[in-house]
Amino acid sequence: MTQFSPAHRTLIDSVPLRPGSRIAEETIAYDHDGYALEGYLAHDETIDGPRPGVLVIHDWTGLREYPKARATMLARLGYVGFALDVYGVGVRPTGDAAREQVQKYYADLPLLRARVRAGYERMIADPSVDASRTAVIGYCFGGSAALEFARTGAAVRGVASFHGGLIAHEPPEVDAIAASLLVLTGGADPVVPDDAIAAFQDELRTRPEVEWQVVTYSGAPHAFTLPELDTYRPTADARSWRELVGFLEELFS
Repeated sequence: MTQFSPAHRTLIDSVPLRPGSRIAEETIAYDHDGYALEGYLAHDETIDGPRPGVLVIHDWTGLREYPKARATMLARLGYVGFALDVYGVGVRPTGDAAREQVQKYYADLPLLRARVRAGYERMIADPSVDASRTAVIGYCFGGSAALEFARTGAAVRGVASFHGGLIAHEPPEVDAIAASLLVLTGGADPVVPDDAIAAFQDELRTRPEVEWQVVTYSGAPHAFTLPELDTYRPTADARSWRELVGFLEELFS
C-alpha cells in the first residue's frame, strides 16, 4: 500500500470514499519496444465488471507519488486510474535532469506519443477496464503529452491537460483528433502565455468539428495543482478537478 505524504493524502481524501468501497492498487510492469516501464493501477475492487479507464500522465519528474494520488482519486470516483511511466523504471529526475528528460521527449514527439500509447495499451488490457470508454489526463509535461496523444487519433473519448504546455503545430496537425479536449491552464503561467493559448486555439479552429474547451484560472501559475510546491493554488486546483469530474461524467454517461 502506497504511503502517501500528508499533502497527497489530503488531496486523495478530498474525494469521499463511498461506503463499502475498497481501493486496490497494483504496480504494473510493462514495456515499450523492450524498454522497461512501470505503471500504477488503482481501482475499486468492490465494483463488478469493466468500467471506464482514465490514463494519468506524470509531470517532468516522472512517476512519483503525485500521479498515483490522482489515479487513486479517480478510483474513488469508480473509474480505473492508471498512472503510466514515460521515462522508464527508476528514472525519476529532478532539477536539470528533469529538464533534460523533458527536452528529450519534446524533441522526439513520435517517441513521446509511442510511450503514451504503450501505457494506454497496457491500461486497456486490464480486465477491469472497458476499452470502449477511456480518457487521458496529464499534468505539466503530462498535459502536453496527453494532447500529443490526441493528435494521433487515439480512440479515447476525452483528453484533459492540467497546466500543460500548449504546442501549436505548423502546419496544423489536428485532422486525426477524435477526442474531446479540455485544457485547464493558469492565468499567470509563464510557460503558457496568452499567445501560446491563442495559437493553440487557432490551430484547433482549422478543423471546426474538433470539440474543445479552454478554462483559465486567474492568478494561477504553472503547476497550480501540485500541493507540495509553492505554486499550489487550492482554489484553482479544486475548480479544475471539478471541471474534470464533470467532463468525465459527460464522456461516460
